[in-house]
Amino acid sequence: MPRTCQVTGRKPSSGRSYTLRGIAKKKKGIGLKITGITNRRFQPNLKKKRLFLAEENRFIKLRLSTAAMRTIDKKGLAAVMRDMRKK
Repeated sequence: MPRTCQVTGRKPSSGRSYTLRGIAKKKKGIGLKITGITNRRFQPNLKKKRLFLAEENRFIKLRLSTAAMRTIDKKGLAAVMRDMRKK
């Protein structure tokens, strides 16, 4: 199962990690220099949640990002589920 949010569709994004070495100019050095660049992945903050869907009188399990949890708090689970089913 891919690491994607079932509501917002957030998935891992890529970026870089920089390594700095040297003595800062504040400390009378020649400054910090980038000496290493490695690729990395930024993972979405996903949680597995078990939510009660009152319209259907049943529980559902979703893999949500924390931003999606805030959306469900704001709009309500029923409205979010309707939007998901349209997509």
